[in-house]
Amino acid sequence: MTDARVLIADDEALIRSSLRLLIEHEPGMIVVAEAADGDEAIAMVGLHRPDVVLMDVQMPHRSGLEAAKEICGEAGGPRVIVLTTFDLDEYVFEALRVGASGFLLKNSPPAEVVRAIHVVHEGDALLAPEVTRRLIDRFAGQPASPPGKGGGPHDRHVAEVGRLTEREHETLVLIGRGLSNAEIAAMLFVTQTTVRTYVSRILSKLGARDRAQLVVVAYESGIVGS
Repeated sequence: MTDARVLIADDEALIRSSLRLLIEHEPGMIVVAEAADGDEAIAMVGLHRPDVVLMDVQMPHRSGLEAAKEICGEAGGPRVIVLTTFDLDEYVFEALRVGASGFLLKNSPPAEVVRAIHVVHEGDALLAPEVTRRLIDRFAGQPASPPGKGGGPHDRHVAEVGRLTEREHETLVLIGRGLSNAEIAAMLFVTQTTVRTYVSRILSKLGARDRAQLVVVAYESGIVGS
């Protein structure tokens, strides 16, 4: 795999400098640009075509969430990791809704930041099962928006849920409940390789980019309840 090209978007120069130093000392990663606000982040994505964007939520002119929504809406665009100050604050679920591949706390250990970039660059979602469970616990009680009735940007994915086979549907439910592949395999009495095949098929049928989107689809389609 080629080097991960990273864009750092944060309105605090000290944080940008710290992240740049960390990333540029890691083999297989390069920082291609920095941005101090959401508008600049969008412009830098167009100019430098990064693979991964580290995106602060609260920035001037245009928020990180607004910028992430535009960036993630572009076909073939970079994957976005949202940087938050508080664990599971009110922005996290919305970040996943707009297409972010996961989130990191700003005070995460350096090794965790590096791992996050690698994970997302390799095409996975930065959403551990225990985090998924807590997200569902917090948000599953909220009514989901029906597709086509003012719902979120995942409407097109939700509309395709009916295409899933019975076993794929069961797998999506378990993903939405925060189970890992190993746990899903045990529940369905299949191998983890088989589960990975199911997940790959679900991603393809729903047109979703990663596991983080599948969690949101499971919630918004109503197949995972409170």
